[in-house]
Amino acid sequence: MSIAVEHGITEDAIHKALSKVQDPEIHRSITELDMVKEVHVAADGTVKVAIFLTVAGCPMKDRLTNDIKSEVGTIAGVSAVEVELDVMSSEQREALKTKLRGGQVDREIPFAQPGSLTRVYAIASGKGGVGKSSVTVNLAAALVAKGLKVGVVDADIYGHSIPRMLGVTEPPTPIDDMILAPTAPSGVKVISIGMFTPGNSPVVWRGPMLHRAIQQFLGDVYWGDLDVLLLDLPPGTGDIAISVAQLVPNAEILVVTTPQQAAAEVAERAGTIAVQTRQRITGVIENMSWMPCPHCGEQVDVFGSGGGETVAEALTRATGTKVPVLGQIPIDVRLREGGDNGQPLTASDPDSPAAQVLIGIADKIATRSRGLVGMSLGVSPVRK
Repeated sequence: MSIAVEHGITEDAIHKALSKVQDPEIHRSITELDMVKEVHVAADGTVKVAIFLTVAGCPMKDRLTNDIKSEVGTIAGVSAVEVELDVMSSEQREALKTKLRGGQVDREIPFAQPGSLTRVYAIASGKGGVGKSSVTVNLAAALVAKGLKVGVVDADIYGHSIPRMLGVTEPPTPIDDMILAPTAPSGVKVISIGMFTPGNSPVVWRGPMLHRAIQQFLGDVYWGDLDVLLLDLPPGTGDIAISVAQLVPNAEILVVTTPQQAAAEVAERAGTIAVQTRQRITGVIENMSWMPCPHCGEQVDVFGSGGGETVAEALTRATGTKVPVLGQIPIDVRLREGGDNGQPLTASDPDSPAAQVLIGIADKIATRSRGLVGMSLGVSPVRK
């Protein structure tokens, strides 16, 4: 970055102002990302800033331009700010990708590395229609509200719905073979196959293609430093559940069920796969547990009761470790409305009974300490 300074405006002041401007998609300073090409200060106090965009036609170029004008315009002596846009060369993009990957040139899944501090949870269910995706987006929004950095992988390739439920309308931005995940209004980073398919067209893939898609979502997407990553799995125990276990073996399982016994029996199967893949089951979430009677306010068990506890007890026996019921979420029409409108209930009305249960579950998984499985302890044997 070259800076020509006049009019009493210091180079340090300009650099400090530009360092406050973040790339809207990568969420790191444009100075840190080497996006500033040059800066020139004219005699009349006009500051001309030339920057490199990561790709031509960057969807966030207007926001980036406005942020630069806003920050540089606060410097004493600046009369006007002009922004010139250029595009990175292939060599510059390659250097940027290497920097984002922490110096690693080859792609890898960061969440599977022994030193990763990201807590990864795979949200599973035995059958469809139990509200698994609704639980996922509301937990994600609740975790962000706690100040955590959260990402969601819509791993339900055939039944993808997460972008709509989180209100994401912007497409991902590709930087060669790296993908920048868009951010929802709630602050959650999201990736879904629905962002790459035209309209509402179906995805017709078999096992190897499904595995490759999940691998790309985890390894090719730039997530930044996440505290929590949630994977919304498809129902059942098929290819994707197995692929997730292979690609991110440290992922823990959250099993979602409804109170009815028929759903509970199927949910047991989804949880029991963790025994075969050697994954930890964090707990069971019972959705649609009850609803208040509109006339008397009494609790009505629309779908029966006890399903969550039944699943938890069965999985406790199967795994040999205590699997708790993390929460029982009541029926609330606003949960459905929030999914349709892209506004999770935990963000739009956190004081509602259903949101309070979901926030309580988020508290439990946010504070859960990591085990030592797969982690480097930083010790070496002593030879005598």
